[in-house]
Amino acid sequence: HLRPRDSAVVKIFKDSRSSAMAKEWFVTLNTGAKMPAFGLGTWLSKPGEVGAAVEAALRAGYINIDCAHIYGNEPEIGEALQKCFKEGVVKREDVFITSKLWNTDHAKEDVLLACQTTLKNLQLDYLDLYLIHWPVSLRKGSQIRSLTMEDRLGYNPEEVAECWKGMEELVEKGLVKAIGISNFTITKTERLLQTAKIVPAVNQVEIQPYFQQQKLKEYSQGKGILLEAYSPLGNPTRPIKLDDDPVVLDDPVMKEIATKLNATVAQVCISFALHRGLVVIPKTVNPARVVENLKSTELKLDAEDMRRLRDIDKNHRLLFGKIFWRENDNLENFWDVVEDEKFVVKPPEAKKQRSEETGQ
Repeated sequence: HLRPRDSAVVKIFKDSRSSAMAKEWFVTLNTGAKMPAFGLGTWLSKPGEVGAAVEAALRAGYINIDCAHIYGNEPEIGEALQKCFKEGVVKREDVFITSKLWNTDHAKEDVLLACQTTLKNLQLDYLDLYLIHWPVSLRKGSQIRSLTMEDRLGYNPEEVAECWKGMEELVEKGLVKAIGISNFTITKTERLLQTAKIVPAVNQVEIQPYFQQQKLKEYSQGKGILLEAYSPLGNPTRPIKLDDDPVVLDDPVMKEIATKLNATVAQVCISFALHRGLVVIPKTVNPARVVENLKSTELKLDAEDMRRLRDIDKNHRLLFGKIFWRENDNLENFWDVVEDEKFVVKPPEAKKQRSEETGQ
């Protein structure tokens, strides 16, 4: 049976080594490594803007940068990283850098080259964390903006298992310090764990106040897998919006808490994720927002704040991955909704998880 090396995978502590971030949050991965629980996301950050955003973030005190090959901006991020390293803004070993394997490179023999390409673009010798971006595959050479039904190969657990072997080899080669997954459900994670030699350190998924994924969080805690929240503000700039989608940042409860704490609603969103024991990576290219988001780490939510925020969950996913759906796919089968609902998380795991969230 697979077990994490560090059962306290979501044990949070504050670190004051950085004067720029006096209340810096960290989490402990199942590798034993410390990961900053707050960072900068770079999805939808355009070339020509992302480099300045990364530089502004590092100068402000960020030490966690989340990247991905498919974002198309890693070369510019690499330039910004090197500039800050050379100018002594921060040392490479003090910045936690994540990237992701794209869906066209799931074949085991393609994993190494894909990782090497990312390392070259980012001008790095290693990654702190490398994730399988999605559990579904795309045809080799297909382009995200012009996918045909034939390009969408879907989810194949055997292919994912082989891909994971390629990921494990990256750890052996010293190219990455930890490996993980992204957009994996409980069902798909369970399938991967049947053959994995290395337990994923992280699962990066959509988590925001209207889609809190508590069951996935409790399940992941029991497996020693840390949950990382992308689009924690509801991603107002997401490519596809439905008419009935709720606007996360307009929530009245969060507005009340923000007023009480003399904070913004976005800061409350981010702080809520941190207090839940998650890693959170809000995206912005606005220098003022870079600093504003960082100040989320200074907020203190009490037990009543946490209760009220938990109660606004609507189980409403805003990002469907619909671009990858095959002809017979829908929200329920693509995201294993029925299977995940049937899965039983052991009560001790759930109880332990809740106590870590409330501090009780």
